[in-house]
Amino acid sequence: LQRMLSIAVEVDKSPTCSSCKIADVIFPFILNIPLRNQREAFINTMESQLLRCKLLELLFQHSCDKPTTLPLSLAKILYFLSHSTILLQYQDETATWQRWDEMLQYLTLLLMSYQNVILAFLLAEHLRISLNERMDLIIQKAKPKLKDEDDISHLDIRLNIDDFLSRMQQALEQPFPLQITEKLSMLQ
Repeated sequence: LQRMLSIAVEVDKSPTCSSCKIADVIFPFILNIPLRNQREAFINTMESQLLRCKLLELLFQHSCDKPTTLPLSLAKILYFLSHSTILLQYQDETATWQRWDEMLQYLTLLLMSYQNVILAFLLAEHLRISLNERMDLIIQKAKPKLKDEDDISHLDIRLNIDDFLSRMQQALEQPFPLQITEKLSMLQ
């Protein structure tokens, strides 16, 4: 399935457009997967970094108290950190901190996938454009411009991490488990 999804993204004239369409179709199914390990298995095995970005972006948009119109960027990922609530409904008695842990896991995965898409774009693999157009850009050694939204400061990161910690402290009303602290440190 993952290979077929990856091919479906690649063969389209616009991989960005096809990844959005495919993510829109897959998203309701992700919401209905009842167990975290099943959701993680599906998301972690995605071969298309672009499709994974789009799917995780939809997941975070769905969980935001105030959705944003920012394009996918580092600024949007920070926005998700500050405005996302616990992502998914659980059918079992999962502890609240484990729900926050899953959110941080997906946010880290979104950041890594986004960085891979940008890096591939900068290295002339150009994951966001068709295979035919990639060859022309590779020959021309074209370099895309980074978005303004990708220019974030250490202060932006610190403020968003602090805001997240404050929100999570209110929700948990107990000391943070070590896993949460480690994930936040890795994300930062």
